Amino acid sequence: MIEIRDLSFGYNKQHLLFNNLNLQLEQGHIYGLLGKNGAGKSTLLKNMAGLAYPKRGKCLLRGHSVSGRPVSILEEIYFLAEDIYVPSFTPSRFVANTAEFYPKFSKSDFYSYLKALDVDENAVMNKQSFGQQKKAMIAFGLATNTSLLIMDEPTNGLDIPSKVQFRKLIASVLTDERCIVISTHQVRDLDSLIDTLLVLHEKEILVNRAMDEVVEILSFGFYTDTEGLKPLYEEKDMRGTNAILENTTGRFSKVDLELLFNAIICGNKKIVELLKAS
Repeated sequence: MIEIRDLSFGYNKQHLLFNNLNLQLEQGHIYGLLGKNGAGKSTLLKNMAGLAYPKRGKCLLRGHSVSGRPVSILEEIYFLAEDIYVPSFTPSRFVANTAEFYPKFSKSDFYSYLKALDVDENAVMNKQSFGQQKKAMIAFGLATNTSLLIMDEPTNGLDIPSKVQFRKLIASVLTDERCIVISTHQVRDLDSLIDTLLVLHEKEILVNRAMDEVVEILSFGFYTDTEGLKPLYEEKDMRGTNAILENTTGRFSKVDLELLFNAIICGNKKIVELLKAS
């Protein structure tokens, strides 16, 4: 669905955020994009949406370049930026003015999502808190029913109950025809939501793995005593040693995204090699 070919991008000639980056994303998946601050997550998402223009390479949606931003492409993409701007409209007025740009927009879905997220459809959006503004725009994005939904730090500004509801809604809107890409530095907000992990680090996608495959390759858990074990990566706290081991026994464990992310950005080559191996 989304194909990135040899993408090179930088805001100046001396510093490239990406250099010959390649990535392919398919429908029917929720991708979680992780990376350190400054790694280029937001910029990569903007390239996918045609809001940034690569120095070299292409970003294609169903074989068509997004850079020209033709209407046929724009109506299939919804991009929710980290920093949002909302007009002095109520959600109802915003829909009346904007929904026509998205042929598959569902008003009934929109109002259902507003209710689920506890947003007043009659409140003026720019008079509300940042969290309420963000929830209104999340509801709108979900209701567009675009084939590509891109969300940059969508849970910023949300309280804990709203984050829980957000995860439920995202899981409910995924279809075989839709691809969802979510970027966040709040790793635990994606826990149990995404089905495929992407890690952007040092100008490349270091990891692109289905979560089911991650648990086949690696084992996660707390150990009070690691004697006799050979952890690939470990962090110690009052509960014991939180470790990642190579899964040689077929034992199922829950992926600890935060621990795995820390291991990868700390330069654990063995874990990266295992995850890259076919």
